[in-house]
Amino acid sequence: MIRPALMLAMLMLLPHVASAAPATASSPAELPPPPAWLAVVEADYSRHHVDGLSSRIFTAEHWWEIATPLLTTEAGFEIEPIGYSAEGRPLRHVHWGDGPTRVLLWSQMHGDESTASMALADLFRFLGQSPAHPLADRLRRQLSLHVVPILNPDGAARFQRRNAQGIDINRDAAALASPEARALKMLRDRLQPAFGFNLHDQRPGYRVGDSARGTAIALLAPPFNEQREVNDVRGRAIGVSALIRAALEPRIGGHIARWDDEFNPRAFGDLMTYWGTSTVLIESGGIEGDPQKQKLRKLNFLALLVALDAIASGDYASAPHALYTGLPENGDVWPDLLIRGATLASPGVAPARADILVEFEHALSGEGGRITDIGDLGARSARTVIDARDLYLTPVPGSRLVHNAPARFALSRDPEGLQVVWSLLDDLDTTQPMPENAGRH
Repeated sequence: MIRPALMLAMLMLLPHVASAAPATASSPAELPPPPAWLAVVEADYSRHHVDGLSSRIFTAEHWWEIATPLLTTEAGFEIEPIGYSAEGRPLRHVHWGDGPTRVLLWSQMHGDESTASMALADLFRFLGQSPAHPLADRLRRQLSLHVVPILNPDGAARFQRRNAQGIDINRDAAALASPEARALKMLRDRLQPAFGFNLHDQRPGYRVGDSARGTAIALLAPPFNEQREVNDVRGRAIGVSALIRAALEPRIGGHIARWDDEFNPRAFGDLMTYWGTSTVLIESGGIEGDPQKQKLRKLNFLALLVALDAIASGDYASAPHALYTGLPENGDVWPDLLIRGATLASPGVAPARADILVEFEHALSGEGGRITDIGDLGARSARTVIDARDLYLTPVPGSRLVHNAPARFALSRDPEGLQVVWSLLDDLDTTQPMPENAGRH
């Protein structure tokens, strides 16, 4: 018997919806009340959402084509060139606001981490098209926002982490070997911003602490020294992070974590804090059933508004640090797909009962699968698990069941692969039914 086609979608959602209540230092009852404007802006998000960014894979050129019409001088924006990437793509600095407190935000330092770049477009639309909104007016009067969207346009062109030189820009804050890192450092030194926002994506496989819950958002107020001490600069970032957590907890309760705060003397977040800029790292992980990270885009938009309002109002100064320090750290990284106990049936090879692990290049959408392990994988967990102990796993013609091979195989009731109940051809096909005994481990 085969379940309906909806089974796969339900299975992929299980790690998100079947969550126990979070075990954290602060319960929702202890959270400070949200800003009065938050629910209204959230309900009105469709007005602020910018069309044309429905896929998380886009080039810097496409992003600027979408965003530039929003960044008019009439709306209070200024665009300044600040350099060029390794391949000659322009790097631009967007300025908005007349206030005394300078805030520097940068996105897509890693070219394949685009969630915040989408959210920044929404933020620009809100600021530019809602000048009479009390929040926008307060931010304009109190803050001077300085934004570098898509710091790594060469990486974005290939949707890869590193720049065209092969350098991880986020590990180039000390050496400044890349033109992108030099541009950001020069802007920071010129502005001397009080606050900074380092906007990233992390792997969807991260769990919250030692739980089975996936991390949707991870926060970090980076340290400024190896002792991880909290001075005034870091303390301000902790206060802002605490209020971000308070705002997001009712929306994704139990799916918020904290990055490990080991000091890294090459990383921009850590050195920004050392240089005197109170820096908040926001990492967008994954929400099952959100392959293009549009839900996370909205959460980023709300988180940035809450953070900026906390700075403009000064509320960060009284925020309880326990809301941040009480968050569990990012835990284990679960792989994407585990097929447990199938009998491997490859032509010309003796059959064997074994587990198979598959990782996808694009984890949330299940694209670009490769076999990353074969054998007895014990009590290993994964985001999706198929119990295939009564089935055969056979390669499709022209493929092999070997380590690091493309994931192209079928689960069948017979060793010849004629009675197929489920198949994987590099990408997950969410329209096909799952085996009856599929489930979450």
